[in-house]
Amino acid sequence: MESLEYFLPQVWFVILALFLFLYVMLDGFDLGVGILSITASSEERRTMLMTSLNNVWDANETWLVLMGGALFGAFPLAYATILQALYIPIMIMIFGLIFRAVAFEFREQAENKFLWNLAFGGGSFLAALGQGFALGAIINGIEVDGAGNFIGGTWDWLSLRSLLVALTLIQGYVLIGSTYLVMKTEGSLQETHYLTAKISAVTTFIGAVYLTITTPIFSETARERLFTAPLVYVFALIPLLGTLLIFLLLRSLYLKQERSPFIWTLLLFLVSFIGLG
Repeated sequence: MESLEYFLPQVWFVILALFLFLYVMLDGFDLGVGILSITASSEERRTMLMTSLNNVWDANETWLVLMGGALFGAFPLAYATILQALYIPIMIMIFGLIFRAVAFEFREQAENKFLWNLAFGGGSFLAALGQGFALGAIINGIEVDGAGNFIGGTWDWLSLRSLLVALTLIQGYVLIGSTYLVMKTEGSLQETHYLTAKISAVTTFIGAVYLTITTPIFSETARERLFTAPLVYVFALIPLLGTLLIFLLLRSLYLKQERSPFIWTLLLFLVSFIGLG
């Protein structure tokens, strides 16, 4: 019994990591498609983008609910600390998800779709922005006391680095959304998303390189963890795998493959997730 209790935190940590990865991977292309809908050149194209999500978007957000419930049940102190430190980014994300969900349900029945289009695209952007700010704040570090209680300020989450993390995450969502649409569309619409996938792949890679280089420089905790064995070997391997996957992704886009870009993007997200862990 004692040995089981000893391993319970590790088991719950793995479960939470799995829930988080599944959410980012599955709802990521939802958010990416929503952001891309802002730039759709016609109402018909925007409708096609939203229709591609009909059978998946509700289920994809379930992982976020599961992760929140599991975090509250398994690590209540961490749950309370994270909510205090990231209250504003989390609220930005929640409002974005609400706008997006309402727009998705009511846009089809509306005669004037402009406001619903804005709510869907803007809500997707806000949700991704809130998640990016939260991730940036966690990478920068949350200030706690010896008991694990949050002792920082209301706006500690807002910094230039957290903004860059948010922009990189948004580009990542645009990338996975674009590769998803490459699978789901054809003709000129598919060609458009081959292009957006190439652009977002390059911008995501640039942001990831910047964060990989600067995180050990600005974070003493990260530096101590990453440059000690065995993590130093993982830290060296992750950028190499990421570079290889970007190359394979761009190659598949250049060859106009339809399914491979989405697979390479999912693997790229997985490698990035492991690197952040």
